[in-house]
Amino acid sequence: MKHVYIIHGWGFDSKMPWIVWLEGELKKRGVEVHSFDMPNTDNPKIEEWVKYLEKNAKDTDAETYFVGHSIGSQTIMRFLEKLHKHTKVAGCVFIAPWLDLIGLESEELEIAHPWLDNKINFERVLDHTGNITCIFSTNDKYVSRDEWDKFKKNLKAKVIVKKDQNHFEVAVEIPEVLEAIK
Repeated sequence: MKHVYIIHGWGFDSKMPWIVWLEGELKKRGVEVHSFDMPNTDNPKIEEWVKYLEKNAKDTDAETYFVGHSIGSQTIMRFLEKLHKHTKVAGCVFIAPWLDLIGLESEELEIAHPWLDNKINFERVLDHTGNITCIFSTNDKYVSRDEWDKFKKNLKAKVIVKKDQNHFEVAVEIPEVLEAIK
């Protein structure tokens, strides 16, 4: 059975409108859906978030999809880095993912610092899936357009750019996520 794990972004929770919409649409299609409220969302720590995902993403196999928003995408990549070499997942959809950030206040930069400095091993991520879709916005105040090429180059990701969706914090539906999971 196909199952999907959804990881929200920094400062958010599983009740983001597009997450609630996606859960409903996937369940209508008979997909098992798990969306988590990640710990310490206003001050996310790499180890804490990755361990939480390790503990709660039990059925990771070739029928598994991961959907991440912003720092949730980082969490998924770091989780995949640690998986057993032979474990494959169906794919990942990242909404507003980043490797570098722009427009942060100094206190936000302090929180983001470990996420920015501890680089992701892209080859290890690709060991587990070659099916990655990234959805960006033309006016994201945190994610620059440079990120689009980084994901395309480093993770061979399919890149979708949506007009004026900011950081997708108020998006109600993101149909491209559903399309990527079908």
